[in-house]
Amino acid sequence: MNYRHIAVLGAMAVSLSAAAQEVTFKIAHFLPSAAPTQQKVLQPWCDEMKKESNGRIACQFYPAMQLGGTPAQLVDQVKNGVADVVWTGPGYSAGRFPAIEAFELPFMVADATSSSKALWKYYQQNAQQEFAAYKVLAFHTDGGQAVHTAKKAVVGLTGFNGMKLRTSTRVGAKTLAALSGSPVAMPPAQVTEAIAKGVVDGSLGAWELVYPTKLSEVTKFHAQPAAGVAHPTATVLTVLMNKQRYDSLPADLKAIVDKTTGEAMVGKFGAMFDGVAADTRKKIAAQGDQITTFSAIEVAAMKQATASVEEEWAKQVGDKGLDGKKLIASARELTGTNK
Repeated sequence: MNYRHIAVLGAMAVSLSAAAQEVTFKIAHFLPSAAPTQQKVLQPWCDEMKKESNGRIACQFYPAMQLGGTPAQLVDQVKNGVADVVWTGPGYSAGRFPAIEAFELPFMVADATSSSKALWKYYQQNAQQEFAAYKVLAFHTDGGQAVHTAKKAVVGLTGFNGMKLRTSTRVGAKTLAALSGSPVAMPPAQVTEAIAKGVVDGSLGAWELVYPTKLSEVTKFHAQPAAGVAHPTATVLTVLMNKQRYDSLPADLKAIVDKTTGEAMVGKFGAMFDGVAADTRKKIAAQGDQITTFSAIEVAAMKQATASVEEEWAKQVGDKGLDGKKLIASARELTGTNK
């Protein structure tokens, strides 16, 4: 056998090895494994990639911060390769991703489906630079945060007076303070115990959290705007992949990741969050909890009370070199929430 034949065989072996390369993505997030995010979106995504790759892509989940740290550190865990993929809220790392925060401003998000699609466009137009260190797989919102309380209902603007409520983001905390409430920052996993012990009166949070975090066991009152009306605040959420991990994949596996993420994944998150919200409200009502709907007059009063949050945010991101007013205008145009 001459050197040429050896070289050809060697090249074929390398090619076959690359084609047969198998990968297991380590996926981390901050909720229990039973949460709808894992069960209804991320696990089906992994199943789809496994099928598309003939078994060459697998996933290993690390829910509930099993890799250590806090939800705020997930962005660094994926950036540094501790995890290959994370699902997290950029706003948990206060001030680190300022442009994307626009979707957490008061009365920006009415539901998960439409706002998640709008957020994906907004990211592409306005926020790619601040996520340049990652392979961004999806952005979505939680559909807007309802108010979940233990002992009394929050009725209208005055209902927030002095109420100690868990908030998930910097912008959410400022919004609650503008409504005369007292924001308390803590990870979702700690909220139920904090309410049970009277440390907080309740929580601002998506309906998707109510059962996974056992909020359902300690809250009896829930309040939100009417269907189609934007919520006082919302949380931006994202699926991020380690950039080097993505770059190291063979071309055909990269193509599978690309095909199953982006707009396709954004749509699945939006539909899931809205579906779970509707189901959760039905279950909560059936167990005797009270669900209050803010009237149009009450929402108008809340918008007026929180107007300063938007102005302050525009100034703060302006100090970081961003055009805050332009970002707000872009977000409101995409969500259809122009004032």
